[in-house]
Amino acid sequence: MTPQRRLRRHAPGKAVLVFSFLGGYCAGQAAAALRRARAVHRATRAFDGRRIVHSASDAILSIDEHAVILLANPAAAQMFATSVAAMQGSSLARFIQPPSRGAMAPCDYFPTGGGRAGRRATDYAVTGIRANGQLFPIEGSISTVDHDGHEVCTVILRDVSERHLVQQKLARSHDQLRQLSSALQTIREEERTHIARELHDDLGQLLASLRMDLTLLQSNKLPEASQRLIEGMETNLLMAIASLRRIATNLRPRALDEGGLYFALQGLRDDFSERHGIACTLLAEESELRLDDAASTAIFRIVQEALTNIARHAGATRVVLNLDRVNHELLLTIRDDGRGIRSEDMEKKESLGLVGMRERVWAMHGEITISSDETPGTRIDIVLPLSGHIMGEEMAN
Repeated sequence: MTPQRRLRRHAPGKAVLVFSFLGGYCAGQAAAALRRARAVHRATRAFDGRRIVHSASDAILSIDEHAVILLANPAAAQMFATSVAAMQGSSLARFIQPPSRGAMAPCDYFPTGGGRAGRRATDYAVTGIRANGQLFPIEGSISTVDHDGHEVCTVILRDVSERHLVQQKLARSHDQLRQLSSALQTIREEERTHIARELHDDLGQLLASLRMDLTLLQSNKLPEASQRLIEGMETNLLMAIASLRRIATNLRPRALDEGGLYFALQGLRDDFSERHGIACTLLAEESELRLDDAASTAIFRIVQEALTNIARHAGATRVVLNLDRVNHELLLTIRDDGRGIRSEDMEKKESLGLVGMRERVWAMHGEITISSDETPGTRIDIVLPLSGHIMGEEMAN
């Protein structure tokens, strides 16, 4: 037998050996990978969803389509002061107050658009019932899945009693601050009125008396030097009288007490235009502004503060004041053609004028809107309820 034929006879045996070795190696690797996959699956199956729900810190309920509790975790039992066994199989109405008698399905307890809590779009504000009958506020979110052809709802609940207590305390504190601010404004207005009257009645009369004495002196023949001195004294005295009137008017305009709000606003408009060179138009009817002292003073101070802000910051050339009374509400609009106001400027700590305006409006249970939507300038819209403030209304009633 030749060497070539011997070589051909032994070649297939070597190939079979190589392929057998490779096949065994791959099979071993595949078996090892399968064992690892099975181990991971067994670990995952052992750590199932029930253990996750059981260890959750939030209260979690699973509810069927008839609002019967299928599953409750220990956190839910603690929240409602009961046990897991007592909750499972019970109606949801035993632990959450239904919004209406017709509530049947789980979603009826969380009506869409009815009780959104506001912190998240999926949160609803509901009322919980503890085992002893105590009611407490809850935030809850609900989701629905299909299980074997039946709807199962999962509800996650959070007790927000402490947050509500904090909010109530903040609301009470805010109301107290409002009342304090209103009381301080009333006291300040009374002090202004008292000081203005004292200046006008006492100091004003004294200055008027001095001017009369100077007039009598001028009627006598005096040396030229004395005459010039008296004329200078009279000039200074007239300036003092004018300053006194201006100070007294700033404290409390007499027109507000003697003529009413309309004439006081006219005087404020004229003084503003004369002092700052800004054209100011007043659109109002005197008959619509016959209000009591409290409302007249508040509205006058609001307009006064607005004009002061315009003179200081707006750089305007024209201002329009519009006051309309519709039924028992006063619509007050103040517009200027200045540089406008930015939203961040309204929140500055230095914006005490705007804060004072808001406080006066809110003290009358009104609404105020400040915007720069109309270019150029700023627009202030105020709505004030006038029930009980209209002159003659109480007498008619």
